[in-house]
Amino acid sequence: MPRMQPDVLAEFLREPHVGVLATLRRNGMPYTVPVWWLWEPDDGPRGAFWLTGTTNRVWCRQLEADPRASLCIEALAPVAGHVGVDGVCTALRRDRFDIWPVSQRLAEKYVGRGDPANDAAVEAFVANMRTEPRMLFRLEPQDRPNSVRAIDMRVYRGKRADREHQQSVTGS
Repeated sequence: MPRMQPDVLAEFLREPHVGVLATLRRNGMPYTVPVWWLWEPDDGPRGAFWLTGTTNRVWCRQLEADPRASLCIEALAPVAGHVGVDGVCTALRRDRFDIWPVSQRLAEKYVGRGDPANDAAVEAFVANMRTEPRMLFRLEPQDRPNSVRAIDMRVYRGKRADREHQQSVTGS
């Protein structure tokens, strides 16, 4: 499977792709939700993903009860790729942690999209966030093989067995 080169991965993780977060319900069934995320490569020994939510959201309550999670990020442009991360989340509430610097960077990434013309929209978004019962989660990838999977879909052609099957069906 073609892994993303480090420079391509770094660029992919700077882009404002929506991720899908999987948490666990009390009965063990997975629960998925779209999320904004921020990758901080220098945050800890393996880096960390930051997520923001409100204390009353289902996924936030689930992560506080069971911090295990998976994050899936896929995109077709500007680079077709897939990043999957398995890890453990640390819940950070604003009464014990200053959530606003990370929250600001998340808004700049998704609302601002790197364009200074969007600064007013970013500030309005953050001002609204400050009225909500916001919290952050720090998702740290597990220290085990394959806890982070990064695939460059521009060169991925499927598994060998899939290619062989297609050749047997099409005769080419």
